[in-house]
Amino acid sequence: MAIQKRKLKTKDEYKVKFTLPAEISKEFNTASIVGDFNMWDPNKHVMKKNKKSGEFTITINLPAKNKFKFRYLLDGVQWINDDQADDFIQSHFGDAIDCVIILD
Repeated sequence: MAIQKRKLKTKDEYKVKFTLPAEISKEFNTASIVGDFNMWDPNKHVMKKNKKSGEFTITINLPAKNKFKFRYLLDGVQWINDDQADDFIQSHFGDAIDCVIILD
């Protein structure tokens, strides 16, 4: 898994690329990133599968000076975390851990 953050020069936001490895696409057909930034809606940020590499990726712009909780949802049923997240926090559901991305 990978998270790449790039601060935009013309706006107070970041371009953030989220990547899930090809091994995941061998077991799952779809992936979405869900979190505070999209009201935890799995239909808002559906990741694209690269046909050559097999990776799931998505790039989204997020406002700077924020922290966002997020997770990945695979095939609409399996939740996973990103080991490259900036932090981890107990979910309000109590039985899960959410990833956190910090954008200075």
